Amino acid sequence: MAKPTVYDVAARARVSIATVSRVLRRPDLVKDSTKEQVLAAVRALGYVPSASARGLAGRTTGVIGLYLPAIDGVDEALDVVDGDAPAVARVVRDIPDSGASRVRDLYYDEVLRGAQLEAWRQGFVLTIGVGHGADPERMVRDMAGRVDGLLIVARSVPEELLGQLSGSIPIVLIAGPRHGDSFDHVGVANAEGMRALTAHLVSNLGVRDPVYVFGPEGSPDDAERYAGFVAALADAGVDASALRTLRGDFRRESGRAVASSLIAAGGALPRALVCGNDQMALGVLDVFGASGVCVPSDVLVSGFDGIEETRLSSPRLTTVRQPMEELGRAAVRAMVDRLDAPDGAPISRRLPVEVLLRESTESSANAT
Repeated sequence: MAKPTVYDVAARARVSIATVSRVLRRPDLVKDSTKEQVLAAVRALGYVPSASARGLAGRTTGVIGLYLPAIDGVDEALDVVDGDAPAVARVVRDIPDSGASRVRDLYYDEVLRGAQLEAWRQGFVLTIGVGHGADPERMVRDMAGRVDGLLIVARSVPEELLGQLSGSIPIVLIAGPRHGDSFDHVGVANAEGMRALTAHLVSNLGVRDPVYVFGPEGSPDDAERYAGFVAALADAGVDASALRTLRGDFRRESGRAVASSLIAAGGALPRALVCGNDQMALGVLDVFGASGVCVPSDVLVSGFDGIEETRLSSPRLTTVRQPMEELGRAAVRAMVDRLDAPDGAPISRRLPVEVLLRESTESSANAT
């Protein structure tokens, strides 16, 4: 029996081939009666859309690519038992705070989830590339040949490569500010969020010398957050350039290293540690808690992102919550808009954030 085609669906539903494609790709653009007419024909014929045929006909693949930089927790593959050999169950003692456990990058988890959900809603498939241990240029070039457009985390691949690829496919950059380039950007109010949080520490809690804990060099998000930190201090008449800063890399282990170095150095601890992301702040809490340093009585600790684990930490972590899932959704929507209007002017969309005051900065004396 011959496999049903889009032509068969169109003929049975008494609509054009373009209408069938629109129902399957962008059903929100089709009136309900027409949509049901086409879907009824699809069900009756058992039609399954062919991505390869669709690509040949419309020079599209129906696929959007998302390239992510290295993600925490990507490790060596687990040995797999083949054939009839018995599987192995190991019993191990899990030592708390050993640093040996796998740590997932919860920020990218949420962004990825949002992008997947929105791609599905828009009628696209999302394919993922992760740069851990790989040549980013080779991976991104390979992805570019298989997708209609690429979502790329800002600064995760060389700008020269982006310029080369943008002549062939649309690119949407996730996170970070625009720097006069011609790409579409989707980000969050990093500077504004960190400015509001720092202003609270300075104006309401009386902290005059907070210590900023940087993430990795070259992070556009961290650069914006530090700019907000500096602006809040300037508002209060404090010169940020005279204050101490520390360097991490956005991983929880680097936050642990920062806290350990502060304790090992002896002397007074900073009154407040303002961390560039939640993972580092959680690492700080790990070490302080195990070492008897009381948060917030001895040290105030804050983060940025609003990952779920901050709500479960002890104490709960004060943070700036950004809409991570919505960021992934917004990036996909920007890509769909660009595919629909390839010659439009570059767009820049910034999503709002929310400062969440919790017990890592709010003692009973200053809680509101």
